[in-house]
Amino acid sequence: MPAVLNLLRIKNLALVEELEWQMSPGFIAVTGETGAGKSIIIGALQLLLGERADKSLIRTGADACTVEAVFAGEELQKLNPQLVEAGVERCENDLIIKRSFSASAGTRQFINGSPTTLSILKNLGDDLVDLHGPHDHQSLLSPETQLGLLDSFARAQEQLDEYRKHYRQLQALTAEHAALNTAETAREQELDLLRHQTNEIKSANLVAGEEEEIEKRYKLASNSKRLIELANAVANKLSDADDSILSQLAETQRLLRELEKIDNSLAQFSSGHAASVVELSEIARGLSSYAEKLDLDSEQLAALEQRVSLFETLKRKYGGSIADVIAFSERAAERMEKIEGRDAELERLAREIEDVRAQMNRAGEALRKLRVKAAPKLSENIRRNLRDLGFRQSEFEAKLTALDEPRPNGLDSVESLFSPNPGEPLKPLRAIASSGEISRLMLAIKSALAAHDAIPLLVFDEIDTNVGGEIAHAVGAKMQTLGQEHQVICITHLPQVAATASSHFVVT
Repeated sequence: MPAVLNLLRIKNLALVEELEWQMSPGFIAVTGETGAGKSIIIGALQLLLGERADKSLIRTGADACTVEAVFAGEELQKLNPQLVEAGVERCENDLIIKRSFSASAGTRQFINGSPTTLSILKNLGDDLVDLHGPHDHQSLLSPETQLGLLDSFARAQEQLDEYRKHYRQLQALTAEHAALNTAETAREQELDLLRHQTNEIKSANLVAGEEEEIEKRYKLASNSKRLIELANAVANKLSDADDSILSQLAETQRLLRELEKIDNSLAQFSSGHAASVVELSEIARGLSSYAEKLDLDSEQLAALEQRVSLFETLKRKYGGSIADVIAFSERAAERMEKIEGRDAELERLAREIEDVRAQMNRAGEALRKLRVKAAPKLSENIRRNLRDLGFRQSEFEAKLTALDEPRPNGLDSVESLFSPNPGEPLKPLRAIASSGEISRLMLAIKSALAAHDAIPLLVFDEIDTNVGGEIAHAVGAKMQTLGQEHQVICITHLPQVAATASSHFVVT
């Protein structure tokens, strides 16, 4: 079943406190006096399509605004790959889009209950709703838009995607080739710099993990004089001085033994005292040995200092750590190898560029065949729709022209030419001054594409501006026909248009 917008909920948006609008398939007309709030419906849809949320839209007296849309239909399952890639829940027959924002916080958006980003919401919205306002018909004047319309009619998306893939590959390869094929002087200058950098790092004989060990040794060495003084001072106090602690403890040990002979219950004090003497003796010997080993000569200290200084210089130039410096050297060596092998690489890239260019041209020719075949059919279809809309003897042509250079969308450009009256020459659409004519052209084109356009909901906001009478009846009939292929919402001031709708809502 074709997808439709089943439900639109609006809460605290502009004038609307709360609205729940249930819709049916087909052509839906929305009418009401100017200022009644019809544009709020468009505003709600635009928010759901990822448009910027202006906090001034929050209803006066409210803290937050919420809009929600429920789409239904089996065709929505075609969107599941896109939903899965975006990290949101798949849909079976329902797709729920919700967006809320407050005066004090940012916006939040959800798809099937899963939080998502604004860009994902916008991409999804482009596949669900095609919205045309009073000024949106200006996009019809763009050659890119006109080419996109022709491709939609030709059902050429697969061929266009294939062409674009090869075009992007060609652009990337061409840029790589140009970057490699720099001026010879610049190439030699870069090589000289790379050689200097790699030689400087290589001559340092760096070893991973060496930096920490050297810095530890340097810290000790640079403080060795004070460390030796302190260690010797402690050892001297313990054992070497005439009144050393150990000599005094020998006397106290003798006295304790005499006490023990008189009262053997004091033996524990004698043994504890003896253990302390042994421990202090070990400390004295250990500190003396430490001081002897730490006694570095000035050359050793200078060597360590020079090594630490070299580390700092290299890190300042090439990275925050010695590991980073080593990694820089490896990258520089790879770059040197690549530059020195530049000629071979240029030849390889040139061959690859030609291969990809050939693939792109084949894809472009396949795309062109579809366009050439579709252009006259689209033109005739639009002419029929224009006649239905009051342009009885108008002419329309989608003129396809081969480009001198490939472009992102193919090897062709298209320009839509229009003549509203017999005897008038075909002119580009941008030469049409009348907004009423452009509006009817937009409707004629949309009607021609109705069976080729997969977007379920078409929204027209006063596209019938500056028409009336018999033409208004024709616009209504065309909307009714569009409603057989799509769900159509049209905001209109014309009773002739509203009368043809399958559903009619009045905003008061």
